Amino acid sequence: MKFLDLAKVYIRSGSGGGGCVSFRREKFVEFGGPNGGDGGCGGDVWAVAVDGLNTLIDFRYQQHFFAQNGQGGAGQQRTGKDGDDIILRVPVGTEILDEDEETVLADMTELGQRVLLAKGGNGGFGNAHFKTSVNQAPRRANPGQEGVERTIWLRLKLIADAGLLGLPNAGKSTFLAATSNARPKIADYPFTTLHPNLGVVGVDGAEFVIADIPGLIEGAHLGYGLGTQFLGHVERCAVLLHLVDGTSEDVAQDCQTIVAELEAYGGHLADKPRVTVLNKIDALDDDERTDKLAQLQAVAAGQVLMMSGVTGEGVTEVLRALRAQISQDRLRMKAASQEPEKWHP
Repeated sequence: MKFLDLAKVYIRSGSGGGGCVSFRREKFVEFGGPNGGDGGCGGDVWAVAVDGLNTLIDFRYQQHFFAQNGQGGAGQQRTGKDGDDIILRVPVGTEILDEDEETVLADMTELGQRVLLAKGGNGGFGNAHFKTSVNQAPRRANPGQEGVERTIWLRLKLIADAGLLGLPNAGKSTFLAATSNARPKIADYPFTTLHPNLGVVGVDGAEFVIADIPGLIEGAHLGYGLGTQFLGHVERCAVLLHLVDGTSEDVAQDCQTIVAELEAYGGHLADKPRVTVLNKIDALDDDERTDKLAQLQAVAAGQVLMMSGVTGEGVTEVLRALRAQISQDRLRMKAASQEPEKWHP
């Protein structure tokens, strides 16, 4: 299935049905009078976060979602039928943006979350609604209210506990394949990963989700390479795992390149906790390991570890470091969500 994380959608709620002008005219009935019914309400447009979806590919083939209009009123004070609602089923983690692609209308971060995107129009009043003591035979009825038409953008941000960062061929996909059941494409040329991948990894009885995104290069914030179009998928992560290719000639420069792109991207992504790892140490001897580790420690912020995704050396220590950061983040989130106790005299 093709991965799609951005989609433009056109929605329109249903218009309300018009009111009815009708009078009761029955043989042998002494008193008639107005009996026109009200129109039905138009259908609403809802967005619902559902399980089992991890891409917006469904919106590639259908971009227009129009709710049903309400039916008009009828005689004998019969109200028209309400229009059926229409529901946009989106993956958990989808942001709903206005047409300007900047204003966030909703952030679907919880399973089952429902958001009203466009409310249907109200039905018009029939002439029975306007009957008064001085106007006992009104010949007016209201038309139904028009529906709401708007253009929105759906942007998917994968929900993962940890995010993988690094230059192309830093070993991100190899690490994900070695620690989870995910099977990303692995090859010896740059940009083998063209769309994000998710994998569930476990260590010491605990499981968490890792997101692997395509590699960044210098100038990605200007659109070079694949740009920063996929960095949104690691915005929700508790910790970032920065892999640096140990076989590179200048590991310090490689590390600084990624950090500079994070800072240029913005969104507090550069402020997230990071675990920096010197990868591919199976290709280095002891002296090279010591030298390049020292170079990384001189420029990297936070913890610096060594690992080989191919042989598995140091992988467990990296997973434990990630788990520790994730646990701290969950404790912070839990403390922030708890309401302070009310003061009692």
